[in-house]
Amino acid sequence: MSSVSVGRVLRRGACAGAVGALLVAGLGSGVAFADEPQTDQLWIQAPYEQAVTVGADGAAGEYRSLALGLYHDNSNFTVTEGRLTVDVSGLAGAVDVVWPDNCVPDDAGTVAVCDTGDVPTGYTRQVELKVRAAAGTGVGAVQGAIEYSAEATGGPDGKLVAPRSETFLTVGSGPDLGVSASQSVRDVVPGTTLTVPFSVTNTGDQAAHGFSVKLWATYGLDIATRYPQCAYVGPDADGNEYTPMTHVTCSFDTDIAPGATVELPEPLRLAVTGHALYERFDYEVQPGGGATDLDVSDNYQAWSINARNTADFAVHGTQVSGRAGDTVTAAFRFTNGGPAWVGNVSSGDPVAVIDFYLPEGTTATSVPDTCNAAGSSHYACTLPMWAKPGLDVSFPFQLRVDRVVPDATGRVVARPDYGTSFAFDPDSGNNSTTVTVNPSA
Repeated sequence: MSSVSVGRVLRRGACAGAVGALLVAGLGSGVAFADEPQTDQLWIQAPYEQAVTVGADGAAGEYRSLALGLYHDNSNFTVTEGRLTVDVSGLAGAVDVVWPDNCVPDDAGTVAVCDTGDVPTGYTRQVELKVRAAAGTGVGAVQGAIEYSAEATGGPDGKLVAPRSETFLTVGSGPDLGVSASQSVRDVVPGTTLTVPFSVTNTGDQAAHGFSVKLWATYGLDIATRYPQCAYVGPDADGNEYTPMTHVTCSFDTDIAPGATVELPEPLRLAVTGHALYERFDYEVQPGGGATDLDVSDNYQAWSINARNTADFAVHGTQVSGRAGDTVTAAFRFTNGGPAWVGNVSSGDPVAVIDFYLPEGTTATSVPDTCNAAGSSHYACTLPMWAKPGLDVSFPFQLRVDRVVPDATGRVVARPDYGTSFAFDPDSGNNSTTVTVNPSA
């Protein structure tokens, strides 16, 4: 089950700089329990703003694509029959619209119901409108908004309804850069080198005089191509303790004329390392010279890269002894035996939750900061949103021995934030252990 908050960030067109903030925020993630009631939510993916350009001498502008889609949160549910309603009636006379084949407009041609079919948990383009400034529309005019509503079949109650959304249209003039999208890659063998399909297109009506590029690569990826126009900061640099990513900033002086597409000086290549698993590569472009991009919704892309790899999560118990009234320190441990790191870089969820059920006859008098009570004798401890290979974390509990029970045994179980098992873990047998107070032998 994915995090709602990330969807909201990306839905509003935030740049990839939000990724680092999500990594930091993941350290303070709250606890979610496996027995919570299942929920789901339908969302509309649409740009918050969209610019269209004017034509020469008062003519209509060039058509621009507006990509829309539906997605939902919880992969435990199947969601089908997505229906997206698009309302452009507030823009009548200001813009021209071309409806795609999967949309049925009303007689006025201003409201259409679009069939999106099965609804995924990750965003995909399902509806692509074409919009342009109508003849006689002036530069700088804010004409109004395209409004959206949606529903689908599925979820815990059999029907999901999305919060209403809208795209504000502005008529403008200037450069409008966009970067090519990348299809997700699965089952990549560590050691593979991938080429990023990176090209920059100017769909505005003015040239971009140079452009800047920002790149972010998660811990399991190395940026193999090095450009002299770029500055590189590695994942282990000072200040990156909570954001294990490579960050690159570049400035290129190439002009991009209206309608032109340019590429980087040489292909951009990524090396999939031996500790890769769930990886993400984010990239963003902006026009140079202080120019404002007409539409930032297509300036940024995120590429999902999943490697064929494993990570051995394990918990390690302990044995302690004490008399009635004594307080003893019982510290269990969590380790990642690798070879892969694991990072929930898209959802921000904790990489693991550890359930600790106290031994009979004991009371916890002091617990680690990352552990919270989940019942009278049950605590849930969260890891950060990532775990590098070799990670070894101790969870020291102060336990008061209220009464001596020989071989009093408490259970320690590591699990995902949602679900019961780790799909990447080759040995689930060491995902549980015991803490024993007053062992008899």
